[in-house]
Amino acid sequence: MAENTPAGTPIDALADRLARRLAEADPIEATAVGITDFDDRLTDFSPAGVAARAAVARETLTELAGLAPENDADRVTAAALRERLGVAVEIADAGHDIGDLNVIASPLQAIRDVFDLMPDGDPRLAARLAAVPSAVESAISGLRARLADGSWPFPELQVREVLAQAREAGDQVAANADRLADPAPSGLTDAIRAAFARFAEVLETEIAPSAIPVDRPGGLGVGRAAYPLYSRLFLGTEVDLEETYAWGQELLAAIVAEQREVAGRLYPGATVAETLARLDTEPRYALHGTDALREWMQRTSDASVAALAGTHFDIPAELHHLDCRIAPSSSGGIYYTGPSADLTRPGAMWWSVPKGVTEFHTWQEKTTVYHEGVPGHHLQIGQAVIAPLNRWRKLYSFTSGHGEGWALYAERLMRDLGFLDDDGDLMGMLDSQRLRAARVVLDIGVHCGFEAPAEVGGGEWTYDKGWAFLRSHVAMADEQLRFEYHRYLGWPGQAPSYSVGQRVWEQTRDAHLAAHPGSTLKDFHRDALALGGMGLDTLRAAIV
Repeated sequence: MAENTPAGTPIDALADRLARRLAEADPIEATAVGITDFDDRLTDFSPAGVAARAAVARETLTELAGLAPENDADRVTAAALRERLGVAVEIADAGHDIGDLNVIASPLQAIRDVFDLMPDGDPRLAARLAAVPSAVESAISGLRARLADGSWPFPELQVREVLAQAREAGDQVAANADRLADPAPSGLTDAIRAAFARFAEVLETEIAPSAIPVDRPGGLGVGRAAYPLYSRLFLGTEVDLEETYAWGQELLAAIVAEQREVAGRLYPGATVAETLARLDTEPRYALHGTDALREWMQRTSDASVAALAGTHFDIPAELHHLDCRIAPSSSGGIYYTGPSADLTRPGAMWWSVPKGVTEFHTWQEKTTVYHEGVPGHHLQIGQAVIAPLNRWRKLYSFTSGHGEGWALYAERLMRDLGFLDDDGDLMGMLDSQRLRAARVVLDIGVHCGFEAPAEVGGGEWTYDKGWAFLRSHVAMADEQLRFEYHRYLGWPGQAPSYSVGQRVWEQTRDAHLAAHPGSTLKDFHRDALALGGMGLDTLRAAIV
C-alpha cells in the first residue's frame, strides 16, 4: 500500500505546476475545483483554446517521462498523471474535444453555471460577466470547427435540447448582475442576452440542419468503436464491455429482487411499482416547497456527520459542515461542488429543481444526501483538499468511476452501518442503486449497439425502447427522467461509471482487507480517501 506523504520532489513540483497551468487555461474548471485565482475570466472554447489545453497535457507527459519517482507518493502521482493525461490526449487526437455539445456538461452549461460558485458582491464578478460574450463566441467557433470537420457529427437530440437551454441562459446569466456590489455597467445585461441569443441562432440555423436524427446511425449512440475511449475517460480502467453489459443486467435483476422483499414488508402483496407510488402518499416522507427541501437536506447532512465522525470515519473538523442549496438552474440535476483550495468556500450540495416541482419525498432522497454529502462526495473530495498532496492530486485528478463509484459505494455502506433501517429509506437506496444499474445496461447497450433486453423486445436499441426501459426501472417524474435519458445519450461512458466504480471499490476493499489482515474497514476508508482522486487502475495499485 502506498504511503501518502508530501513528496517535495520534481514529480510533485511538476504536478503543482500542472494545476496552475490548467487553472489558467480553463478558469471555469479552476473555479469548480476550488482555485479562485482566475475568477475574473472565462474559458476559451475555441479550437485554439482547446488545442492549448491539450498542449499542456502533452508537455507535462513529456516532462514526466524524464523524471524518476523517489517515493510512494511520487509513484502514485506519476501513475495518475500518465493515465489521466494520456486519455485526455487520446480524446484530443480523436478530435472529440472541440465543439462539445450535450445537455449537461458542455460549454453552454459551463458558462451558465460557473456564476453559482461565486459569492454575491465578489469584486471579480463584473469582469467575469463582461467576459460572457467572448466566451460564448469562442464556443460558437468550436461548434463551427466541428461542423466543418465533419468527422464527429452532432446528434439532433442534443442540438435541440441545448438550443432550448440557450434560449433561457441569457436571462439566467444576466440575472447575476443583480449580485454585483456596484450597479452593472451600461449595456452589460443586454450584451449577455444577445450572446446567448446568437448561440441559439447558430444552433438553429447552422448546426441543426445537418444534425443526425435519433433513428439514424450516430443519432442515438457513438458506436462500438468509439465507446471504449469514453469508457476509459470516465473509469480510468478498461473493462470488458460485453461482460459488463451482462453483469449490469444481472445486477439490475438482483436489485429488483431485493426491492420485492422490502415491498413485501412495507405493504404485503404490493408490487414494487405500487410500493413506490404508495410511499409518495405517506405524509411522514412528504416535503412541501424548496425551502422545506433545503432545510431537510441540511438537517440530514448535519445528522450524518455527527453520527459518523469519530466512529466509522475520521472526519476532519473542516468538513463537518456541508452547505445544502437549491441551484438557480432548473435542469433536475443534483450535484456536489467541493470546497475551495483555501477552504473559504465550503463544500456544497446543489439541487436543481425542475420548474413546477414543489413536492419532494424524503424516502427517495435520504440516500442522495449520503451520496453527495458524508460519507459520499463531501468526505471524499473534501478530504483530498485538506490532505498533504500536490495541488493536482488535491483538485484535478477526479475520475468519475473513482468519485461517483465511491459515492454509490457510500450509499450501500450506510445501509450496512444501520442508517437505512427504515424500509422506506431503504427502498429509496435500492431505487438509487437500480437507477445506476439500469444506466449500465442502457448506456453500454445503446452506445455499443448491443442487443436490447428481452423486456423491451430485444433486437436493436431505439429511442422508444430506451425510454420504456428507463421508465420501467426508475421512480422519477417523467420531466426529470427525460433529462436524465438525454444526458446519457449525449455523455457516453459517464452513466455506467457509478455502478462500475462501486464494483471496483468493493473488489478493491475486499482485496485490501485480505492482503492486510490487521487492517479494519475504517483503516481502508481512511487510507484510500487520503490518496485523492485517480483512475480505478491507479487506485488498485496504490491501495492493495
